[in-house]
Amino acid sequence: MKSLKYISLLAMLSFFAGVMDATSQDAKAILENMDKIIFSPKDKQGKVTMILTDKTGKEKIREAMMLQKGYDKKLYRYTKPESQAGIATLSLSDDVMWLYMPAFVTPRKISMVAKGQAFNGTDFSYEDMVTTPYSDRYTPALLESRNDAYVLKLLPKSTKSNYSQIVVSIDKSYGYPLTMQFYNGQGKKFKEAAYRYEKIGKYWNAAEVVMKDLEKEHSTKILLTDVKFDQDLSDDLFAVKNLKPSGAKKNN
Repeated sequence: MKSLKYISLLAMLSFFAGVMDATSQDAKAILENMDKIIFSPKDKQGKVTMILTDKTGKEKIREAMMLQKGYDKKLYRYTKPESQAGIATLSLSDDVMWLYMPAFVTPRKISMVAKGQAFNGTDFSYEDMVTTPYSDRYTPALLESRNDAYVLKLLPKSTKSNYSQIVVSIDKSYGYPLTMQFYNGQGKKFKEAAYRYEKIGKYWNAAEVVMKDLEKEHSTKILLTDVKFDQDLSDDLFAVKNLKPSGAKKNN
């Protein structure tokens, strides 16, 4: 009788272990599919409009040119207003980022500590803007399967991340992110993002992203327009040496 109970217990444990393993595999596949949707084009370019809104409703508007190639190259070069023109950021593989400002003699590499800081005064951090796929940076767990979306908890693989976790909801039909909730080192939600995707040709494009800082009551809306895909962008466009415009003056 005891042996039967023992066998039954082992069977139950094996069943639950199998379920947990399957759930883990499902979460990984869902996150990898989201990355595939985000990075499907060989390359893309477009006009970026950033609208920064404070708690009083006052807005600041910035414009930039965005170029992206594959998983590991993304360039922002600001064009408006005049005070921002010439600023450029370059994201490369392995979470490497470079920043160029007209006041600099040469581009500067952004440290892991600095990646927690605001991306050029917006509600996005430099960590938010890296190009490395989410499935490479986070370990996912499936929290919920709703009618319209999967809800995953993402735990950072790096101890240097400024987030203790991210909770992301992913559209069940098409695989792109709908919302993300960001938690700080104390486990408190302090930022949230909402995404609106649109189909352009065979690709899904993040036409609008709104990031809200819940503590500062401040938000940043990013609009991506005039989008073009698969233009065979040259790797030279993403070279650090080209971050500084050729006509820029040298500081003495």
